[in-house]
Amino acid sequence: MKHNSENWLLKVEGLTKIYGTANANSIAKTGPELDTNICPETGSIVACADINFELYPGEVLGIVGESGSGKSTIVKMLYFDLEQTSGTVLFNKAPYVGKNILEQTSRTKRQIRNHLMGMVYQNPRDGLNFKFTSGGNIAEKLIMAGNYHVGNIREKATDLLHKTEVPTLRLDDLPAHFSGGMQQRVQISKAISNQPPLLFLDEVTTGLDVSVQAKVLDLIRVLQQELGVAMIVVSHDLSVIRMLTDRTLVMKNGRIVEKGLTDQILQDPQHPYTQLLVSSIL
Repeated sequence: MKHNSENWLLKVEGLTKIYGTANANSIAKTGPELDTNICPETGSIVACADINFELYPGEVLGIVGESGSGKSTIVKMLYFDLEQTSGTVLFNKAPYVGKNILEQTSRTKRQIRNHLMGMVYQNPRDGLNFKFTSGGNIAEKLIMAGNYHVGNIREKATDLLHKTEVPTLRLDDLPAHFSGGMQQRVQISKAISNQPPLLFLDEVTTGLDVSVQAKVLDLIRVLQQELGVAMIVVSHDLSVIRMLTDRTLVMKNGRIVEKGLTDQILQDPQHPYTQLLVSSIL
């Protein structure tokens, strides 16, 4: 897909999240060069600072880094699970064009989330309601996106479970009775049910058996090709990033230390930290 500077889907500028009381030096006194994200003056934690990137329609962007690098914080702010400290996020979809979506009312944020976004969390309990059946979970997202016809919802839920390789006989089973891999599939079904142009995947294979991981990643890749949905994939695992993404941001101590085409970063990493990450998987 050809990217020109105008056809972006999402533009992130100066996105910052600080926990605790920060002062003017909190950002300057933290970061990869200083190997910490804790401000020595105030004790505040700079989860991420001055994050800038663009995402294009249908593109898969990876964010990779060790635990605590700030990568999950970014998608949680973009999905409105976390409040930002500062920053601008522009979403190139009517009626939100030209508006900082982070500054909208909670009602508008809910609309954006229900109609234009999907999220698959590391822990299925964060993305699924374990009191609802697998079909009920998908129905919940469809209803929020404005679909109310029960027959259509059931049909759609059955179709989505089939697509994500969950036996459709299990439509009325509770996710608590499913394996971890199966719970992730139901979560993926729910996340794509409103056909969003943007999907966030936060460490979706962590905690799954290796053979199950491979199947879930295969499924994500197939769905991405079929649906043409743009994705932001967060992982500490470079093999996940290699398999799914077109471009990658590498994070350390709350900052982006390197960005570029995934193949380029894996073959010729420039930053010492990226070199360390790449050499650890070879």
